[in-house]
Amino acid sequence: MGFLQQALVYLTVAVVLVPIASRLGLGSVLGYLAGGCIIGPHVIGLVSDVDAIMHFAEFGVVLMLFMIGLELDMQRLWSMRRAVFGGGLLQFGVTALVLFVGFVALGLPVTAAAVAGMALALSSTAIAVQTMNEKHLDKTPVGRTAFSILLFQDIVAIPIIAIVPMLGDVGGGESGDGLGVLKALGAIVGVVGIGRYLTNPLLRLIAKTGLREVFTAFSLFLVIGIGELMHLADLSMALGAFLAGVLLASSEYRHALETDLEPFKGLLMGLFFISVGMAIDFALFASSPLMVVGLTLGFLMIKLLVLRVISGRLGVSLSQRWLFAALISQGGEFAFVVFGVARGAKVLPGEWDGLLTLAVALSMALTPLLLVLHERFMQAAPSAKPEEDVEDEGAPVIIAGFGRVGQIVGRFLFASGLKATVLDHDPDQIEILKRFGFRIFYGDATRLDLLHAAGAHHARLLVVAIDEPESSLALVEKVRHHFPHLKIIARARNVGHYTALRKLGVELIERETFEGSILLGRKSLEALGCPPYEARERAVRFRQNNIAMLESLLPIWENEGERRQLAIQSRKELEEQFELERKALDERGIKGWHFEHEAVATAEPIDKARGAQG
Repeated sequence: MGFLQQALVYLTVAVVLVPIASRLGLGSVLGYLAGGCIIGPHVIGLVSDVDAIMHFAEFGVVLMLFMIGLELDMQRLWSMRRAVFGGGLLQFGVTALVLFVGFVALGLPVTAAAVAGMALALSSTAIAVQTMNEKHLDKTPVGRTAFSILLFQDIVAIPIIAIVPMLGDVGGGESGDGLGVLKALGAIVGVVGIGRYLTNPLLRLIAKTGLREVFTAFSLFLVIGIGELMHLADLSMALGAFLAGVLLASSEYRHALETDLEPFKGLLMGLFFISVGMAIDFALFASSPLMVVGLTLGFLMIKLLVLRVISGRLGVSLSQRWLFAALISQGGEFAFVVFGVARGAKVLPGEWDGLLTLAVALSMALTPLLLVLHERFMQAAPSAKPEEDVEDEGAPVIIAGFGRVGQIVGRFLFASGLKATVLDHDPDQIEILKRFGFRIFYGDATRLDLLHAAGAHHARLLVVAIDEPESSLALVEKVRHHFPHLKIIARARNVGHYTALRKLGVELIERETFEGSILLGRKSLEALGCPPYEARERAVRFRQNNIAMLESLLPIWENEGERRQLAIQSRKELEEQFELERKALDERGIKGWHFEHEAVATAEPIDKARGAQG
């Protein structure tokens, strides 16, 4: 079968089976896995070279980890160090030890039992992350804990793959081990250097061409090149991509990289799950069904119980512990690599490598079913509940984010008799607000399907009150592209956020502390004796000058020197303007809004205050 015919088969699986699985509440992963089983060499045989497809599809995992890295800057990653290394080491160590004891009891040699225990202690980052995204668990406490564990597993998989050949009959104790370590260190240093010093200037040059397809091509080149560099050093391509993503997390091109790579990641991840389904050897299953079922269910139950027991030490709440265990109880994609290396090193006796590989693939297929059982028979915690279906009530306003700013806007609109659809992803806050009669829905406002469900196609106004600037900008980008008719009013946290929103074309922006600060300035002037009228006029002029200065800064925002010079010039002009207006007001004899004879305020006290400070 040619390349185009294979592509047609894979796309047919995705288009037909994935929507069916999703409609049945089983998730997209199970749809891909089922499709892979059907078209694989062990059922109807439309595709026979599973290894070639899996090697290609593993690039989807690489892209996924690169994009995860883009969400984590170094500061955030450092703040997660205890959860990653402390929690990850606890989970891996305890799980591997219990599995090791179980395999020794089954009669495996100590070395083989150790390799099998370590490999099966690893979980599938691809399936767990995909599932968490679909069920909107990625930003919940249980999702963050699970991700920390998965990140540690991706790191620890590298030394496991390196150690396995030394345990077998071949490849151990070679003199090249020291050279291998140097190659690995060189590759890591190379990735850090490329990510920190070369990538941003290159992205800037390519962005200046204005050719979107070239930017997309470079994005793919960047990830593939870094992955190949790590592969040449016998390291994980996925881990190298993750490290590169972390180094680019603070780049101004982060959102563009995410947007360009997202379609490729989605398709390749689907292809990866299809290839896992094709790898399920039904002939081996038919020859040893009890052994395969026993291995699969046995190691799944062991991991489930171990994860449930240690979850309390990892900070998972009582009501979420079975959910946490179900998320990462399956075997992982790195187990395929470990068993492949073990096969070459003759570590595992007989058909054990095939049996264990099949058990891992089946455990991946069972993960969506475990989560369905959890949702059906166990009460999910509030912070882990699935996204609610938004009832489109034809409201003219959508409020994204219902924190301290969104609440005030929402209350004001409700008090004025206007309906609004409110979106927020803080489950605890939602429960509180519902008790007070607010109509609010759980969901990530940056998701396109949620915006459609909220009625963005016919709403008139979107109020962006999201606290995180990154999410706010992502939402604005999506709305500007898909709902160009929708007027946007945005809350800006600071000047940098303001300029980013303006560059995206948002015209109605309010900095959250700006108006309150100006009002405090007015009150300060009045307290010092300035007439209320003059204080108000000065506040208006200050606001106008400040906004004009920001608008003039937009074209030169990247040039710090020009920006600083313009700010100094703007402040000087404002001072001169204030002085001219004060003199003009005095000449006209305007004393303020209140004419109370001797009680009237004059400008004298403020002049004295200015002189005392000067």
